[in-house]
Amino acid sequence: MRSREAGSVSLYPRVSLYALMLAAAGIPLYIHLPRFASVQLDIGLATIGSLLLAIRLVDLVQDPAIGWAIDRWPRAQAAFAMTAAAGLAIGFPLLFALEPGPGLAWQLPATLVLLFSAYSLGMILLYGRSATLAARPEPRELMTLAAWREAGMLAGVVLAALAPTLLAGQGGEAEGYRSFGLLLGAVACLVAALSLPMWRRPVRPGSALSLAGLRKAGATRLLVLALVNSLPVAITSTLFLFFVEDRLQLPGMAGPFLILFFLCAGLSVPGWARLSNRIGARSVLLLAMPLAILGFVGAGFIGPGNAVAFAAICIASGAALGADMVVLPAMFSVALTRAGLNASAAFGIWSFAGKLGLALAAFLVLPALDLSGFAPGQENAQGAIRALTIAYAFVPCVLKLFAMALVLALPREEPTP
Repeated sequence: MRSREAGSVSLYPRVSLYALMLAAAGIPLYIHLPRFASVQLDIGLATIGSLLLAIRLVDLVQDPAIGWAIDRWPRAQAAFAMTAAAGLAIGFPLLFALEPGPGLAWQLPATLVLLFSAYSLGMILLYGRSATLAARPEPRELMTLAAWREAGMLAGVVLAALAPTLLAGQGGEAEGYRSFGLLLGAVACLVAALSLPMWRRPVRPGSALSLAGLRKAGATRLLVLALVNSLPVAITSTLFLFFVEDRLQLPGMAGPFLILFFLCAGLSVPGWARLSNRIGARSVLLLAMPLAILGFVGAGFIGPGNAVAFAAICIASGAALGADMVVLPAMFSVALTRAGLNASAAFGIWSFAGKLGLALAAFLVLPALDLSGFAPGQENAQGAIRALTIAYAFVPCVLKLFAMALVLALPREEPTP
């Protein structure tokens, strides 16, 4: 037993590495894609938002099916993991090498479907196998695994969020994006090779997934909470570059702010995990959510050029994000493990909920900004800037309050022994 547990713990850095690879296809794509498509491919913001939502229709069928397949063929988890890495290794270079032309109408959707499908496969596998990868299938160890996994996720987000700017150099923004795609493709190849041993562990069996089983385990409440809670961060991620450069008028500062934001999120993860083991996950969320709300409200009242105030908001909101990332998936995993349910199919639904939040954010706010007359990187009327401020700061605040109400409705829990 001890050798098995030691072997599990030794896999945790590989879990972080695989999470790092996957993270680049999550939030960073929603940070960079609107600007890349608008500036480099000459596609309108409303069109981008509609495209991202349309791709979620594929996920509606695909993500639960991926989860079912992973549970159906447990011995093929290494093949699933390598397939996900291969999809990212191919998709990233293809996406950021796209250029305007007659073929763009099908090339962009096809490339995004490839990327998001690979992302779904890897994420569902990684989260669904938590009980297998953890040293022991118990709440405390699942929370420790979650801390390692989300630390890797945040490191990947930082890498992918900053890389285009760092790689631009003399070649300009277009060259930076092309190099970015090649870098992420190379990272996927490297991670595939280094993480292979962790996918050779025997899978812990579980019961078949059903709606009644999810409801009995309390997982349906957590799915609704995950969707609602993903919307505020999805909106601010989609609009982050626009807010910093066009609302705050701080060109060139988006990169440092992103570093600060995700660094604070990453540094907070171990603390949130330990605190969750002491006072319970529900209590941790009720501490972190007001911190996020303060950050959203504060951003709405910052004047142009006030870098210090926005840096403080990045620190507070980054720390709050760390709690969301480590606690909510761990709560879902604990609920499934206690009920003895197959986790991959359930995390297929979880994955769809998270990506639906990102897509809904893009679909709702990008067309609204387009209608307001907002144009990235150009001189905007006061009304357009006001619309950007409302979308970035105050809409997420309302959504976070709703998410907080859902947390208050969760049953109270005992601290992990």
